[in-house]
Amino acid sequence: MVGLGAAVWPSAAPAQEPALPVIGLVHGATVETYVPDAAGFARGLKEAGFVEAQNLAIEYRFANGRPDQLAALADDLVSRGVALIVTGGDARAAVAAKRATATIPIVFVIGCDPVKLGLAASLDHPGGNATGATFPTAGLMMRKLALLREIMPRAGRVGYLAEDPQVYGAVAAMAREIEDLKSEIRAAADSLGWQVVVAEVGGDHDYEPAFAMFAERRADALVVAPSAVFANDSDDIVAMAEVHELATICPRRADVVAGGLMSYGPPQAEAWRQGGLYAGQILAGAAPADLPVMPSTRLELAINRGTAKLLGLEIPPTLLARADEVIE
Repeated sequence: MVGLGAAVWPSAAPAQEPALPVIGLVHGATVETYVPDAAGFARGLKEAGFVEAQNLAIEYRFANGRPDQLAALADDLVSRGVALIVTGGDARAAVAAKRATATIPIVFVIGCDPVKLGLAASLDHPGGNATGATFPTAGLMMRKLALLREIMPRAGRVGYLAEDPQVYGAVAAMAREIEDLKSEIRAAADSLGWQVVVAEVGGDHDYEPAFAMFAERRADALVVAPSAVFANDSDDIVAMAEVHELATICPRRADVVAGGLMSYGPPQAEAWRQGGLYAGQILAGAAPADLPVMPSTRLELAINRGTAKLLGLEIPPTLLARADEVIE
């Protein structure tokens, strides 16, 4: 994280180190959201022989949860002639970078299918100027509901906080993924004999109506959909879940640190490490077209035992033993 605060300002790094290769990093959320992943990115760069402020400069651009800013941020980095663009925090950042340049190499770190987004021809042979790492989020709903059932065996109704697909505009693949995840949780709940209460949040980031619906429909627990917007608003979501006494399972460990009950999914820091490794390899001469997209295969479970106590829940010892991390 050395230099991150200064590097956020557009011209600081190039003015001080004009001879260094410059990476442009476009992130869809805030610098605070990126911080948990920054160490992984730095670790990957170091494995490839690069250290920020020593033999590499990075220009940071954060959209702060405003996806309408991503295209302008990507265009700005292209106009500055950066050697490489790295994107994260929102798959729309990768789409914006891809639309901004067909020649500057792009390394993306995303939770969506890059082939469906048009970023790569295939995972094994991406072709073009973009490759990267993914942390797949589909196919986990049954396991998430099973974890909630271990803690709340008498639960019968679960809330699902999802984004409104319309916020993705022209990125139709991401809108379809939202619908696919809703279908997945409905199927998983049906197999358990549970009901699902789906509430969608639009671009206004207003969570009050969603939580009012969960309360009105008497949801016993809550699943938060994987979303760059929700990651950006994690503190607000966790606080509202606490007010409504909802046992919540989130996509990221950072959400549990913020006070969520549990998280289950691929560790994003590992995907960022792979992104850093690829960035360094490309700077050293590798072609993005020849580097296969690398999906995360490991899954992590984090539990906040302090939150469980606040909710009056007893975490079974067998579940605690399976957790990768227990936060007090």
